[in-house]
Order: sequence, then C-alpha cells, then structure tokens
Amino acid sequence: MEVLEKMISEDEDVLLPGFRFHSTDQELVGFYLRRKVEKKLFSIDIIKHVDIYKHDPWDLPSMISQKYRNSIRLNRVTGSGFWKATGIDKPIYSVGAFHNCIGLKKSLVYYRGVQGKAVKPIG
Repeated sequence: MEVLEKMISEDEDVLLPGFRFHSTDQELVGFYLRRKVEKKLFSIDIIKHVDIYKHDPWDLPSMISQKYRNSIRLNRVTGSGFWKATGIDKPIYSVGAFHNCIGLKKSLVYYRGVQGKAVKPIG
C-alpha cells in the first residue's frame, strides 16, 4: 500500500487499480466530448482519440480522412474491408430540465472485402 501511495504522490497521471470507465452517452457527449471541443484538457488522458474507420476491428486503434477532397463524408475503408452505418442515428439528450439533443449515436457494422462483393460478418 505504501508503494502505491508513493507512486500516486509522484505522478498524478496514474489510473488507480480497479479504475473502470463506464460513462453514459449523456456523460460522454455532454461532458467529455464537450470539454474536448472546448480544448479543456484533463490532468490524465482517459479517452484516447482513435479513428476506427481506418482499422479492421481486430487492429483497433490509428487518423481520420475524408472520402473526397472537399467533403465532410468520412472514408471508412480499411485494409481488409469497410465500416458501414446501419439503421437510424439515435439522439442523445442532455440531462436536466430542457432535454436538448446534444449528439447522435451511430451504429456501424464491419464488412470484409470491397463494396459490392463484401461479406457481412456473422454475429
């Protein structure tokens, strides 16, 4: 126990044993992502920025690129396949009196191969 306390006092950027990040959608968007957009940093880097569109599911995590030069659409192609959005976006509402929509949750499915000849994974 003494060793752990010494480590913590020497370096505040340590995650404690048993630490588990289990936030709600509202906490992720309304607190963590909002602080990131506002460039308000934390003393520890709890949430890493990872562009999942660049990686096969088994190779997560790497940087984001656009599908076309002057487009806001993202390139979701990886080395072995591509990510495809499925269903409708689920709104995320703020907690409080107004319940404003603060974000959208998108579901993605990974397909192996090239578009048109891709295989949807089982499960």
